[in-house]
Amino acid sequence: MFEKYSMIILYFSILMFLGYLASKRIRNMNDFVIGGKSLSFWVAAFSAQATGESAWLLLGLTGMGAMVGFSAYWVVVGEFLGVAGCWFLMAKRFKRLTDRYDSMTVIDYIVSRFRSKTHLLRILSAFALSIFVLIYIAAQIDATGSAFETFLNWDYLTGAIIGFVIVAIYCVAGGFLAAAWTDMFQGAVMLVCLTLLPIVAFLSLSNADSIYAGLYAIEPGLVSFWGSGGFNLMNLSVVIGMALIGLGFLGSPQVFARLIAIKSESQINRGKWVAVIFTILVDFSAVSIGVLGRYIFTTQGVEPDAILGNGAQNVLSELVEYTFPPWIVGLYVAAVLSAIMSTVSSLLVMAAGAITHDLYEKIINPTLSDFDAARMCRRITIGLAILALTLAIVVSILSPNRTIFWFVIFGWAGIAATFCPMIILSLFWVKFTERAAIAAMITGFLMTIISKFVFQGLDSVGPYFTALETMPPSFFSALIVGYIVTIIWPDKELESTYRRELASINKVD
Repeated sequence: MFEKYSMIILYFSILMFLGYLASKRIRNMNDFVIGGKSLSFWVAAFSAQATGESAWLLLGLTGMGAMVGFSAYWVVVGEFLGVAGCWFLMAKRFKRLTDRYDSMTVIDYIVSRFRSKTHLLRILSAFALSIFVLIYIAAQIDATGSAFETFLNWDYLTGAIIGFVIVAIYCVAGGFLAAAWTDMFQGAVMLVCLTLLPIVAFLSLSNADSIYAGLYAIEPGLVSFWGSGGFNLMNLSVVIGMALIGLGFLGSPQVFARLIAIKSESQINRGKWVAVIFTILVDFSAVSIGVLGRYIFTTQGVEPDAILGNGAQNVLSELVEYTFPPWIVGLYVAAVLSAIMSTVSSLLVMAAGAITHDLYEKIINPTLSDFDAARMCRRITIGLAILALTLAIVVSILSPNRTIFWFVIFGWAGIAATFCPMIILSLFWVKFTERAAIAAMITGFLMTIISKFVFQGLDSVGPYFTALETMPPSFFSALIVGYIVTIIWPDKELESTYRRELASINKVD
C-alpha cells in the first residue's frame, strides 16, 4: 500500500507544481480563459484529447470491452472519425475565424459569426453549456470516488471530495494554462499506462494463442463485431450508438477551446497527427484491456458484473493487480485520476469563463476590469465545483446501479447535441442563420433530455433508443432543425457578410 500512496502523492505534487507555474502567467482574463493563445501543438493536442476522453475511457470503455467484447471496437472507429473530422476538417477554418473575431470563448465565436444584435444567443449558449457541464463534471467526480474505492478501498465520498479539492485548487490558481499543462502531463500518463497494460498482460499469458477460442467458449457474442446474436436491428442500433460517440469532437466547446488557444495555424497542422494517433492508441488499448480481462477473470455462465463490478468497471484495476507489482499499481491509480481530472479542470475553467465573460462581462457589466474579471472567474470556478460535487453525491445515492460509461455519455451527448450541429453548420454553410442556430441548439438540448427520459421508456421503440443512446437522435434532430429553419427564414445580408469573411481568411491559401 505504501508504494501506491507514494505514486499518488508524487502525481498530486506534479499537478500542484504545474498549477503554481501557470499561476505566474495569469495577468488578465484572457490568460485565465485561453492562456493568451500560447499553446504549442503538443499541449493543445494532448489537452484536447485528454479533456475529451475522461474517466469514460479508463473505467467506462474498459468495462464496455469486458461486457460486449469485440463489438466495443466500434467505439474506436467512431472516436477516430470524430477526432479526425475535428482536426483535419474543422480546426483550420475555426482558428482563422476566431482569430479574425478576436474570440476568447466558443460563445464569442458564435455571437460574432451571426452578428447578433441581441443577447439571446449568448444567454442561451451559456445556460445550456453550464447545465451539461455540471452533469459532465459530476460524472467525473463520481468516477473519482469510484476509483479511490476500487483501487485503495477508500470510502466513496472521501475519494470524491479529495479529487474535487485537488483539481479545484490548481484550476483556481492557474486557470486555463494550468488545465492545459496538467492535461499534457496527464495525457502522457494515460497514453503510457493504457498502451502498456494490454501488451504486458498478453505477454504474461501462457495460453495467449487461445484467447479467441476462450472468449468464444465464454460467450460466442464476445468475438462478433455485431455482438451477441449477430447482425440484427437491435445490435445495429448498439453499433450505431457506439460508432457515433465521436460526434462530440465536432464542435464541443471544451475541445474547441484548445483550437482558440493554440498559437497558430501551423501548430494545428502538426497537432492533428498527434491527436489522431493518441486517440487510436488509447481507445484501442482501453477496449483490449476489457477484452483481456473478460478472458482472464470470467468463465462460461458467469456474469461479468459479478466478478468485475457494475458494468465491469473494475476490469482495469483487476488486470493491473494481476499483471504488475504494487508500485506500478499506484501509477495506474494516477492514470485513472489523470483521465478524470484533465476533464474536470478543463470544463470548470470553460464554464466559469462562459458565466464570467459571456454573461456577466458582456451583458451585465461591460466595464469590468480584467483583474476583477479574473478574480470573479476564480470564485465562479469554486462555486461550480461545489455544485458538481453535490450533484455527484446526489446521483450516487439515487442511482446506486449507475455505470460510469453511460453517466458520462449523457453529459457528453448533451454538450455535443447542443453545440456541434450548430458549429458544423456555422462553419461550412454560408446560408446558416442566427434564428436557425438558436433553433438547433434548443432542439439538441431538449432532445438529449427527451431521448433519455421519454423515448427510452417507450414500450415499442424504447429498447432501440436505449441501444442508440442519446447522441445520435439528439445530434441529427438539431442538424435537421437547423437546416429547415434556415430554408424557411433565410438571411441574405448575413450570408453575404459571411461569404466576404471566408474570402478574406482564405486569401492566405
